Amino acid sequence: MATKSGNNHKKHGRETKNGNGEKANLEKLEPREGIDRCIQSPSYRLAFEDMDYLHAPFLRGTRLLLEYNKPERIMREQGVRATVVVFGSARILSREEAQRRLQEAEKALQIAPDDPHRQEAMRKAKRDFEMSHWYEEARRFAAIISRHAEEAGRDDFVIMTGGGPGIMEAANRGAWETGMRSVGLNITLEHEQHPNPYITPELCFRFHYFAIRKMHFTLRARAMVAFPGGFGTLDEVFKILTLVQTGKARRMPIVLVGRDFWTRLIDFDFLVEVGTISPEDLDLFEIVDSAEEAVKVIRDFYGGNPRKWNKR
Repeated sequence: MATKSGNNHKKHGRETKNGNGEKANLEKLEPREGIDRCIQSPSYRLAFEDMDYLHAPFLRGTRLLLEYNKPERIMREQGVRATVVVFGSARILSREEAQRRLQEAEKALQIAPDDPHRQEAMRKAKRDFEMSHWYEEARRFAAIISRHAEEAGRDDFVIMTGGGPGIMEAANRGAWETGMRSVGLNITLEHEQHPNPYITPELCFRFHYFAIRKMHFTLRARAMVAFPGGFGTLDEVFKILTLVQTGKARRMPIVLVGRDFWTRLIDFDFLVEVGTISPEDLDLFEIVDSAEEAVKVIRDFYGGNPRKWNKR
């Protein structure tokens, strides 16, 4: 029985697992071949160079830490201490692009005026042209804020966006056109989203985890301005409102631009009426119609002095 037990022990000792976690029988190797196989084995890779290891589910916490730490370190090195965060739809076109598409739709409809597909294309082109107004407002807002920061000697104060197209592009573009820096926090999506061309390259980041990206939106925020948008914009607006309402984030100007859009979309007075928010919660934000009004809300909050924007 002892011999049998010893044989079993020897047999089991010669079993290992391959890279897929499956059992693999060992074989006798020549010394040189054994060295080569060792060097090629995934287990021999340096941990920080082993992408399979770093992407393993049990290292998610480490990846979260890395994704927080890299942008944090770079923004500190770049001297970014305060931001105005701009949210809004990625689908809103610039005025020039919307104008071009509208002209194309008009020409196509003239050729076949009874074609229902061309009629629908015309309707969408008109809608997109109307919505492009908000691209231009976001662009002007970022330009005005950037000029104020420059005049106050605040090169540490920058526009921050989600780094994509639409309203995000407009805000980065407005800062770029004034010669000021801006931050873009891009996110990896199922359909690849590239950063817009107006972000300061040294302040262009890419995230995998929405949670860490949201954290960076909030950490340096001294104001949040939201233009018309969809689910992503609403998510960010209510996140900031909740953080400020609960005292988890500092009080800051929260501005919703586009009175008709926001009042039709959300009945805030109804929330007060049914008791799900308090009347004073309505004081957490302002609804305005223009870039100039949004800038005024921020300036009034800080007493008209951009130098105080990182001290509240």
